[in-house]
Amino acid sequence: MSKEEQQEKVVKKSEADVVANTTIADVYKAAQQLEGVARHTELVHSDFFSEISGCDVYMKPENLQHTGAFKLRGAYNKISQLSEEERKRGVITASAGNHAQGVAYAAQKLGVKAVICMPATTPILKVEGTKALGAEVVLFGDGFDDAYAHSLELQKKHGYVYVHPFNDLQVLLGQGTTALEIVQDLKDVDAILVPIGGGGFASGVALATKLAAPHVKVYGVEPENAACMQAAQQQGKIVTLPSADTVADGCAVKTAGTLTYEFCKKYLDGIITVSEMEIMGALLSLIEKHKLIAEGAGVLALAGLDKLPESLKGKKVVPIVSGGNIDISTISALIDKALIARGRVFAFAVQLPDKPGQLLKVAQILTDENANVIKLDHNQAMVTDSFKKVQLTVTCETHNEEHIQRIVKALEKNGFEISRVY
Repeated sequence: MSKEEQQEKVVKKSEADVVANTTIADVYKAAQQLEGVARHTELVHSDFFSEISGCDVYMKPENLQHTGAFKLRGAYNKISQLSEEERKRGVITASAGNHAQGVAYAAQKLGVKAVICMPATTPILKVEGTKALGAEVVLFGDGFDDAYAHSLELQKKHGYVYVHPFNDLQVLLGQGTTALEIVQDLKDVDAILVPIGGGGFASGVALATKLAAPHVKVYGVEPENAACMQAAQQQGKIVTLPSADTVADGCAVKTAGTLTYEFCKKYLDGIITVSEMEIMGALLSLIEKHKLIAEGAGVLALAGLDKLPESLKGKKVVPIVSGGNIDISTISALIDKALIARGRVFAFAVQLPDKPGQLLKVAQILTDENANVIKLDHNQAMVTDSFKKVQLTVTCETHNEEHIQRIVKALEKNGFEISRVY
């Protein structure tokens, strides 16, 4: 056995011991620490998600939590239990999103200095939002890995206490208080769905659920493009993914936590993965049907509803909407993609003879088929092989894929050969 393998074995045993020795009393202690700090978010019944999933769905809207996400639960629990000497040293972390604001909020409440390392590419709204909570923001590097490495250098240099976003016992215990609220508010709950990034939220929720209500199933939900915990569970060890490119940027984690891996292995009933289109579709549905805003990572649990075991059909299921920190431009882009995926927006190109009446003919067909034109480009320069034709590109609102196919057939029936843009 190599030296690295021996060290890995020692770490694994140590963290397995932590899991074995963590009790429900530890979660209740975290809940006491959070009294009057974390908002008790009320469950919201969803007729829409119940109908499409076949389950009885009650959403847990942590996007309505202070700072817009569950993250402050873990951050506050961690910082509140520091010694006086540790508090004087201050805390540090690296984050470009929810954890940054959670740490900043908790530190402000507790009168502790907080330093947050954020990538230089972080949107200004998130930077200003973190500063507004009293934290010192250090912009460094092009991505999270750069910011994280710099935060470790600053920790070593100044002696700050590190508040890890997920691979920390006190952090995950704080996240687990979410589950205590669920089993308190819905005593006959059958299953809970929780998103997975590095695994801290899933660890805390699964731990608290299984110790407080052992009969309740707990499923983690990951993006297919960033399923680091599923990969670790399948291979029986921590692995690093080659990439983590997903619209659920809050869960774009390449490597699961070593401690969270052990908790998830013991307490999760399974891991579900969802596609990018399923994530965007869930976001669109949440906005349309419930008038609630969430980020990509925030709707992972909703996207996973369709993939639950058949045994949970008709049962009471709680998907946790984990966060809602998303900027307007990102919302717009995600909605546009979701509309295209659902056949709600249709774009096509067609070459027309360059003579009067052709555009009107196409417009009449679209009118007859009840398609609403939202964009039109009539461009002669796009046709390079003929001076007698013009290219027409049309974008219109449609009902679904079936509606699109009716439009295509009607155009073809009238002699128009189209190419679908999207």
